[in-house]
Amino acid sequence: MVGPYRGLFNAPGVKGFVIAGFVGRMPMSMLGIGMILLIETLTDSYAMAGAVAATFNVAFAVAGPLSARLVDRYGQARVIVPLVLAHGAALTGMMLCAVFGTPPWTLFAAAVAAGATAISLGSLVRARWSHLLAGSAGLHAAFSFESVADEVIFVGGPALVTLLATMINPYAGLIVALVCTIGGTLAFALQRGTQPPARPGDRNSGSPITIPGVALLSCSFLAMGAVFGSVDLITVAFSEEHGALSAAGLLLAAFAGGSLVSGLWYGARQWKISLRQRFVRALAVFALGLAPIALIGDIRVMAVALFLAGLAISPTIITGYTLIERLVPTHLLTEGMAWISTSVGFGVALGAWAGGRLTDSFGASNAYGFSFACALLAVAIGVGGSAWLRTPVAQQ
Repeated sequence: MVGPYRGLFNAPGVKGFVIAGFVGRMPMSMLGIGMILLIETLTDSYAMAGAVAATFNVAFAVAGPLSARLVDRYGQARVIVPLVLAHGAALTGMMLCAVFGTPPWTLFAAAVAAGATAISLGSLVRARWSHLLAGSAGLHAAFSFESVADEVIFVGGPALVTLLATMINPYAGLIVALVCTIGGTLAFALQRGTQPPARPGDRNSGSPITIPGVALLSCSFLAMGAVFGSVDLITVAFSEEHGALSAAGLLLAAFAGGSLVSGLWYGARQWKISLRQRFVRALAVFALGLAPIALIGDIRVMAVALFLAGLAISPTIITGYTLIERLVPTHLLTEGMAWISTSVGFGVALGAWAGGRLTDSFGASNAYGFSFACALLAVAIGVGGSAWLRTPVAQQ
């Protein structure tokens, strides 16, 4: 399993941007649940907590492709440094609003500002890999490694922020996330030797979202994002209903842990079936894995079920990014990759909002039915439009 990853980090500067990118995107698994835990503590409402988290994700989803297009045009460092400083200021403002008990609308305003200035650092890291390894077999291993890194983040992040918020202080999780995002992103921006060159291209060129395959992938990932957003919130409520709120982070870590294991395995294999076939099959396995979670009433059994359900996440995401790399022109690559993050962000927003409403109205176990329905929708979209995922070069 180690073979395909051997030598991946030997090129000058690679270790630097990989480590900085890992630290800088740690908050992607911490901010949502950190906001939910803080706001639910203050308001005693999962609906309110879900709405604020959804607002953050919608703002991120709307702004993501715009900031990515600026990155393609002007280069990574010139764009992300002012953005991350503004993002840090907005998150600080949100916490100050909570400290001083300002009106609820101020929390939503701060969430908009924080989301609009958030950076899809994972897309920037993958754009660097694509720049360094374009056309080589090593790119599959690099994308697989980054997906595994994402899952390490999703294993550790929720557990860490839940521990900090429940055992130390409701604000502690967001403070740690703030430090990671500013420190990691600034360190990433300093790694200029590996960043792709700015590619102004045609200023009137269309967006990658107009490419049918990219649009299809975006719709599928929107539905998957709704699964992620709803499972995050509902799992917190499920843990609280069973008298073990601090277990929420561990349950979410199990969900991500399944994805971590499958990502290592997936990246180590040489595949003979096409990318589009892999994508559709991974979506189907994802939906199948989520089927039983609404029927489980024990935390230990739920941990096992979520681990199994997570096994299809990394293969789906790795294949999605590889398809984007094949379908999108080079000068729009960062924006093309950002559409995956954007779609997931919209989905997470929808899932957090719907999950909060359904949990308050029907209880956590019943609310998991929404997550399963969204997974089925992702499968239907992928199967229905798979012909648009034919890539112009031979598969690896």
